[in-house]
Amino acid sequence: MTIATAPGAAPASASRPVIEIAGVQKVYVMGTNSVFALRGVDLTVDAGELLCIMGSSGSGKSTLMNILGCLDVPTEGRYTLDGVRVDGLSRNALADLRNEKLGFVFQGFNLLARTSAIENVELPLLYDRQHRWADTRQLAADALGRVGLGDRLDHQPNELSGGQQQRVAIARALVTQPTLLLADEPTGNLDTHMTVEVMALFQELNAQGITILIVTHEPDVAKYAKRIVEVRDGRIIRDQRATEHHSAADDLLALGADDPVVVTHLAAAAAT
Repeated sequence: MTIATAPGAAPASASRPVIEIAGVQKVYVMGTNSVFALRGVDLTVDAGELLCIMGSSGSGKSTLMNILGCLDVPTEGRYTLDGVRVDGLSRNALADLRNEKLGFVFQGFNLLARTSAIENVELPLLYDRQHRWADTRQLAADALGRVGLGDRLDHQPNELSGGQQQRVAIARALVTQPTLLLADEPTGNLDTHMTVEVMALFQELNAQGITILIVTHEPDVAKYAKRIVEVRDGRIIRDQRATEHHSAADDLLALGADDPVVVTHLAAAAAT
């Protein structure tokens, strides 16, 4: 899959980690009981990584994702995001940091119905309180072009396949030029073809220098990552670099892509 590279992207500094957490705990107090969701987690993610966090239900991976995404704060420990200390920030400061440095992709797409693809992608730019963006419509169109949907700008979600809807969601996450892309079970609602299609897109974006962190319970998704971190009972029990390279684009070609846009991209990539 060949994707146009967006100009003016905001990569993290190569001299510092994108994510650095140390001794992070998250404790929920329920009456007289304390429930430990995270127990002293340490994790460093460098710029340019494609990392999967794996774990079963109740392992703590979703809590870790929420803390990394500045949607929650640790009970104890230190979290630094691209050089900014996160623990201790106010709600407004966390919201500004999310908008500036993070892009989110969710399992359920979270697209507005009866709203075009370009309007869905444009939405985060309109909520930017720092007013960093000028031509928001053009930026949204560029982001959709980057994920292979440049000819579907005016399509509404019900006119798109599940894989195309997820690509719109990825374009929405990319449009603010984030330091880090966070994807929470991004293939959970997709069939095999669409799952591999989305992972091919993530691999291509990562090859362009975007740091991507995916939370999943599916080994068939994690195999496309460069690094796998496994969480169990609130602790990291495995942190392993990939020893084999699995190409989602190659797997998609072998499967045969349902989406003609993807077929076109894959054919172009194979010819180069």
